[in-house]
Amino acid sequence: MKAVILAGGLGARLKPFTEVIPKPLLPIGEKTLLEVQIEQLERNGFDEIYLALNYKADYIAAYLKDGSRYNVKLYYSVENKTLGTCGPITLLKDKLTEPFLLINGDILTKANFKDIYKFAVKFEESPLTIITKIITTPFRFGSIETNGNYIAKVTEKPDLKFEILAGIYILKPDIFNYLSYNEYFGIDDLIKKLLELKIPITRYLLKDYWIDIGLVEDYEEARKVYNDKFEE
Repeated sequence: MKAVILAGGLGARLKPFTEVIPKPLLPIGEKTLLEVQIEQLERNGFDEIYLALNYKADYIAAYLKDGSRYNVKLYYSVENKTLGTCGPITLLKDKLTEPFLLINGDILTKANFKDIYKFAVKFEESPLTIITKIITTPFRFGSIETNGNYIAKVTEKPDLKFEILAGIYILKPDIFNYLSYNEYFGIDDLIKKLLELKIPITRYLLKDYWIDIGLVEDYEEARKVYNDKFEE
């Protein structure tokens, strides 16, 4: 099975760490984030992995090489301009001739990628399956419900729940019918386009551990939980 890892971001919000090391190669335990992802994909049957690169691409390729030490084949696709989250896969159109997994290179998760893939391919009418995650965010203020001029209910600092994009997707080759080659296009743009065209989009709700390493505090949390949740 094939997977694409989006690993071309600048990681600006993780400075100063990313001034020298590209975000996907930040250490998590004794491995880098990319190595954790690659090894998880390999354990789930993905043996052909494409890395969509931009920032410090040579650094990443030199570190990971051909992927043989991870028992996978690694291929590198380098953007010559920023292409967003969907644009990079258009450079790989000739290679992605079967359903494939797409994942952001800054995701740390215990997701079962094989189960996600099997779920997605069952929906033949849908070219895109979005993996979602419910997150809980504390609210700083007490919430008030009213009845006219009277207070009906007060909830002190309630938790807010949101279902979000988890940065993991299963796409089928038909998806290229909706993308332009080598043009900037985000996953949100693709979702909006498919909805406007009334093209079915499926959703897989992830219940496993997941964190997006976008900020310094996220990176610190990922490092703390890694030994407990990921070391084997």
